[in-house]
Amino acid sequence: MNAMCGICGFVDGRGLDPGAPDLLKRMTRTLIHRGPDDEGFHIDGQAALGMRRLSIIDLVTGHQPMANEDRTVWVVMNGEIYNFPEIRKDLLARGHVLATQSDTEVVVHLYEERGTDFVHALNGMFAVVLWDAKSRRLVLARDRLGVKPLHYCRIGSRLYFASEIKALLQAPIPRDIDLESLARFFTFEYIPAPRSIFRGIRKILPGRLLVFEDGKETELSYWDVRHAETAIVPRPAAEYTAEIIDRLRESVRRRLISDVPLGVFLSGGIDSSAVTALMSEVAGAGIKTYSIGFREKSFDELDAARIVADTFGTDHREFVVTPAEVSGLVPTLAGFLDEPLADASIIPTYVISKLAREYVTVALAGDGGDELFAGYDTYKAYKAARWYRKVPGFARRGLIRPVVRALPASARRLSFEFKAKKFVSGAEYPPEIANFIWWGAYPPELRRRLFAPPINAALAEDPYAPVAFHAANTRAADPLDRIAYLDLKLYLQDDLLPKVDRMSMAASLEIRAPFLDYTFVEFAAAIPSSLKLRGFRSKDILKKALAGRLPESILNKKKIGFDIPLGVWMRNGLKSFVLETLAPDRLRRHGFFDQGFVDSILKEHFAGSHNHRQLLWPLIIFQNWYDRYGR
Repeated sequence: MNAMCGICGFVDGRGLDPGAPDLLKRMTRTLIHRGPDDEGFHIDGQAALGMRRLSIIDLVTGHQPMANEDRTVWVVMNGEIYNFPEIRKDLLARGHVLATQSDTEVVVHLYEERGTDFVHALNGMFAVVLWDAKSRRLVLARDRLGVKPLHYCRIGSRLYFASEIKALLQAPIPRDIDLESLARFFTFEYIPAPRSIFRGIRKILPGRLLVFEDGKETELSYWDVRHAETAIVPRPAAEYTAEIIDRLRESVRRRLISDVPLGVFLSGGIDSSAVTALMSEVAGAGIKTYSIGFREKSFDELDAARIVADTFGTDHREFVVTPAEVSGLVPTLAGFLDEPLADASIIPTYVISKLAREYVTVALAGDGGDELFAGYDTYKAYKAARWYRKVPGFARRGLIRPVVRALPASARRLSFEFKAKKFVSGAEYPPEIANFIWWGAYPPELRRRLFAPPINAALAEDPYAPVAFHAANTRAADPLDRIAYLDLKLYLQDDLLPKVDRMSMAASLEIRAPFLDYTFVEFAAAIPSSLKLRGFRSKDILKKALAGRLPESILNKKKIGFDIPLGVWMRNGLKSFVLETLAPDRLRRHGFFDQGFVDSILKEHFAGSHNHRQLLWPLIIFQNWYDRYGR
């Protein structure tokens, strides 16, 4: 394995101008946090490739860009190819000359062997860009799950690409905000790919390639997760549990290859605890674990994390986040995000990344377990909604909704009041839309109230169009499998993974997620959902698999999730920050929002009559982003 990197560059069929080297250096410089150890460039008549490198393996000879033997095919890559030793061995047997032990080098030779089919052989997390000088072809490829980011922009005969948007903005690219993307941000709390907040900048979809040749762009899909298209008769549970452990252990083992120290993000939940347990089996003693906590007990999982750390004898460190860290961090994190992302756990993710980076260069994490094993409360809500819809409409509208809306506001994490209000807001919608109303910030009726009249008039698309787009690509027979597929395609790939990538890379730390090995994802997708959500017990089959490896208190612990107590903080330590951020003079700079609506939710939140944390936080994030990147 080579390194985590920031990559960027551009190709122009009409040839590069004399300013190309300076532009490439400016673009690359914006990515120094992704690769503080090294930089590299390749420029020829039509292509300019740049990279910043964080060294993980082959610390000496892993310099990029890399080329084939006759230097006609060049590559830059951000990520890790976990099966590169096997690929390298095969390439050597076929007569290729490889000068390094780097995983990046195998990619360029695989392309020589297979053309654009090279990507099928890769098991890893990656964003790859290949320049084939003979064919004048640029190939952009993103890993199957979208762990590593890749953006691009077409301006005339030139195509720009970069790991992060900030690098693209060094080029003469318009900064026009895409209003449809703006509406989707306030709907989902993130902007689903392939769109970005800027009208001309796009994201490569996970599991896709983009080929730019002869001035034309061609998109190719090379992978998607497949759930059963007909009802499955479950195998005995013991067969699944044994295979879960075997496959997950192998996934952990693949991710331990490194020439630098490794650790684990340990939340105290099932998934990160499973990774810790299996890492201890594979690597033995000396594992380093890192945890984040809060003074507000309903949000804090440090006790659980300590139990796991003690069980496996890890070298454990933890940090307690307070409001004092938040107000100063938000503008900084907006700079790392490049586009609005209202997942409040960006803050603890950044803090734990900074903490871990003091001791390690690579950390394993439990991302993906909830999507693969029905771990979210939204899956339970889907089941409950089927019964709720059987209640006569007059009773739902005249009794249940008024009672739920009258529940007093609570600042506790996932309080009954929060869950009940979220549930009734989405339960009337089709299941696939309801899922994202439960996840999101602004349901349709509130979104219309949020935007100023000219913005509402300009919006022509359904903000939930990304749900329909992805739903059309799955033939899953089981409704719960369909929802899990959508969570994988939207919430995981457009919220969780960008959050982890940007916040860890901001600290120059690499994160590896064993649950997201594509072979494990394919296996988990084939497990019947009835074994994952058994009644209202989530992750049932995973918990059975881990029985005897994790303490019972961890297996039976109520899910908390990685969130922060923003609701109460906004009323206290963050109040002045909130008021300053959403002050009328700052919002007037763009005029996107109805000031009366913003004032009303601020008033209700500060009075304690409502907990509007989920409405206010996207506004705060957007405004901090706009102050940095807006026109």
